[in-house]
Amino acid sequence: MEEICHIPGHEKDLLRKVSEDGERAFCTLYMRYHQQLGSYIYTLSDSMETAEEIVQDVFMKVWSERKSLVEVNNFKGYLFVVSKNYALNLLKKSLRERELKEAYNKYYREFISDDMSGMANYYKLLDQAIDQLPPRQKEVFLMSRHKRMKYAEIASALNLSPESIKKYLKLATASITSHIRKHVKELVGPVVAILCLS
Repeated sequence: MEEICHIPGHEKDLLRKVSEDGERAFCTLYMRYHQQLGSYIYTLSDSMETAEEIVQDVFMKVWSERKSLVEVNNFKGYLFVVSKNYALNLLKKSLRERELKEAYNKYYREFISDDMSGMANYYKLLDQAIDQLPPRQKEVFLMSRHKRMKYAEIASALNLSPESIKKYLKLATASITSHIRKHVKELVGPVVAILCLS
């Protein structure tokens, strides 16, 4: 690989060859810098797997933007700045995901306790939403959801058309969903705040 990839000459010339779709020149750049870059990224990430992933991604970026390499005066500096930014963005993302996971786990431990108080709170909120429905919507909703009756059965029992039953159910569902959404912050607290800010 070293022998195949070796192209003698000044770095500026090498960058020009890469910018002209020179795969061998690109190979030389890779062989020249990948180990140094991997070591540098490892000091930032403390993970060999992350370092290897970033090195590969950075060189893919170099290749995809090869046309602009002729304007680079210090390739090593350019490469390390790109790598540092890439690594820091990746680490920030990883940290954010870890914080979100920890917040969720904390919420889950506190809210969904052994006595299932979280589910109790949810069902209490659902009952409130159903109780606030207009009488006919409430009746149709309970017949459909609790008694598992079909549209035609409800229509026959209430002497209404199946279309009216669909309309009542649609209105009832929208009203219940709206009520729950309005009070959802009380249910999920900080987790929702984190998700909304993400």
